[in-house]
Amino acid sequence: MPTEIKRAMIEWWGPVINEYYASTEGSGVTFIDSEQALARPGSVGRDGVMGIVRICGEDGRELPTGSIGTVWWERDERPFEYHNDPEKTEKATHPDHPTWTTSGDIGYLDEDRFLYLTDRAAFMIISGGVNIYPQESENVLTLHPKVFDVAVIGVPNDEMGEEVKAVVQLVEGVEPGPEIEQELLEYVRSNVSKFKTPRSIDFSDDLPRTPTGKLVKHKLRARYAPAVS
Repeated sequence: MPTEIKRAMIEWWGPVINEYYASTEGSGVTFIDSEQALARPGSVGRDGVMGIVRICGEDGRELPTGSIGTVWWERDERPFEYHNDPEKTEKATHPDHPTWTTSGDIGYLDEDRFLYLTDRAAFMIISGGVNIYPQESENVLTLHPKVFDVAVIGVPNDEMGEEVKAVVQLVEGVEPGPEIEQELLEYVRSNVSKFKTPRSIDFSDDLPRTPTGKLVKHKLRARYAPAVS
């Protein structure tokens, strides 16, 4: 959730909003209350509720405080196995620590062990050899008054490998076109680094989401996959 929306919710309802972060697999849980959320914008809470967070690099080694990496959960025993899928279970288990598991989230810990999520590994865009996590641009576009829903994805680019593209569902009554595209691109560019800003925006009547509201990005990316003859 964008920090501005979380702050607005607390201002509206009062300091009664408590947030949990966890996964269906049950690897671990963090918790943050309203006072902590205002003091540490963007955090999803501190570990220790269930499991210990370990942030590791691509080589599996634990990273220092403040470094961005894969979120692993340390438990006394591995908390789950995927049904009839040992390969998927192995990928979700740390190669050096059989009781550490991950659901593929990316983030970092601050000095007091509060966790901040930056994105999911599966959503990472690699453009010109640079790793780009689209959540930051999505959070910015979500706040634009003409945007109803948005997804930022990587699409094929012959030169860069991938390029950043936003797919936007506009609010009712706003017509898509070059002018609104430029307005939204400038809005993002004024809030995030240039290399993270989408190079273009496509407009859609709706975005694919599950019944629980989770964005199904692989369906969007499939629209831009090169045709196979």
